[in-house]
Amino acid sequence: MDGFTISNANKFLETGSLDNKIIKADPSLSSKDAGPSFADTLKEAVGNVNQLHLDSDKKMQELSTGRTDDIAGVMLAAEKADIALRAMVQVRNKIIDAYQEIMKMQV
Repeated sequence: MDGFTISNANKFLETGSLDNKIIKADPSLSSKDAGPSFADTLKEAVGNVNQLHLDSDKKMQELSTGRTDDIAGVMLAAEKADIALRAMVQVRNKIIDAYQEIMKMQV
């Protein structure tokens, strides 16, 4: 997977998974067989966003020290990291909104 991109974020929101595998709750499956949990999926997405930022920082450092002259590649990596972070923030906002809606429900 190439980071948590907008298309991946949309896929994640629609299907509940970053791969094309849909995560469904099946009571006959144990928690081991059910696939990755929401927390695991979220941790993986945050890790991918972090990796994109680390790669971007490394490329910027290489450009500033003169080890590379690929300005386009550096800008592309920086924009990719920025878009991934923005998508992650939007996913976080949606999760917070969903949590607040659940907390408003009367039991």
